[in-house]
Amino acid sequence: MYKVKRDVLHVGLVAGLLVAASAQAEEVSWKMATPWGGGPWLERDAKAFADYASQLTGGDVNIEVFPGGTLGGALRVTNTVKSGVAEVSHNYINYDYGSDPTAALLAGHSSGLTPEEFMLWMYEGGGVELYETFRREEFGVVAFPCSILGTEIFLHSNKKVQTLEDFQGLRLRTSGAWAEIASRLGASTVVMAGSDIYTALDRGVIDAAEWGSPELNKPTGFQDVAQYVILPGVHQSGGFLECEVNQDAWDQLTEAQQEQLRLAGKLSVFDSWLASSFADLSAFQELEEGPNELVQLDPSFVDAIYEETRAWEDEKAAENEWFARVLESQRAFKQEMTTWQDYRLPIGAMGR
Repeated sequence: MYKVKRDVLHVGLVAGLLVAASAQAEEVSWKMATPWGGGPWLERDAKAFADYASQLTGGDVNIEVFPGGTLGGALRVTNTVKSGVAEVSHNYINYDYGSDPTAALLAGHSSGLTPEEFMLWMYEGGGVELYETFRREEFGVVAFPCSILGTEIFLHSNKKVQTLEDFQGLRLRTSGAWAEIASRLGASTVVMAGSDIYTALDRGVIDAAEWGSPELNKPTGFQDVAQYVILPGVHQSGGFLECEVNQDAWDQLTEAQQEQLRLAGKLSVFDSWLASSFADLSAFQELEEGPNELVQLDPSFVDAIYEETRAWEDEKAAENEWFARVLESQRAFKQEMTTWQDYRLPIGAMGR
């Protein structure tokens, strides 16, 4: 039902959908709830979806984007949409991790999928059908991917971390599934709002923090109060942001408009991948040229993270049917991807 066929991307068919929508539907104006106070997820990604929605529906679906906290709790966006306070959202499914840990698999988690693998799994490996069905059955909203998340920096830290031994007792700000897995690996995890991280690092309340990719971390100033930049971000190798739609509002759309909104999400994912990937290049270059020390994790530590993550996944799958279903799909896809390196050059390999 969900999959937007490649033919939809052809100009002729898109034009046909526009005509069909205009002929069958009235114009609607929606409010979009977000958790974002600003930055690229609000100004670039959420607004890009709203623009695509208007363009693809011929102006029949108009979306006004609101910053976090305006229409409801910034971390309760799903409830804001389900209740109808907002008709649509731009959100991070992992904020609902406490309700169902399956959210971690769909948002991105340790030893998960890279951004490029995630897009392939979503749109060619059956992921997007699982995503929409899970959200509808378990949360009562219609949801689909709307932005891609780049590989994060593993840590901004005031302690040098390379090995599993270095990780023991580390006072680490994190959240969600990684908070559980990092604790199992020996860290002392602390959950705090993103706005508190800078001060906590500066005053020594925490030793280290994880937050986002180079582009997202650059304006936080973490690099100014933490000497070490630890890589690679195996705890969050990639992920997605979503758009959620209130079920009643969705049902009032024509089938053509529903497909147009799904397509708007897919185009927004592609746009966000281009923009964020390019922005990460310059942001990381600044870290390389700056005063911080860049540290690569020891391969044995990376292996330990993968091993502990797999044990955590197996435990969750044993007690949660949806978790098991999504995990099975992702693991099968990972196996399919093992031959990728046999015929495709790694990104960046041609820079000689």
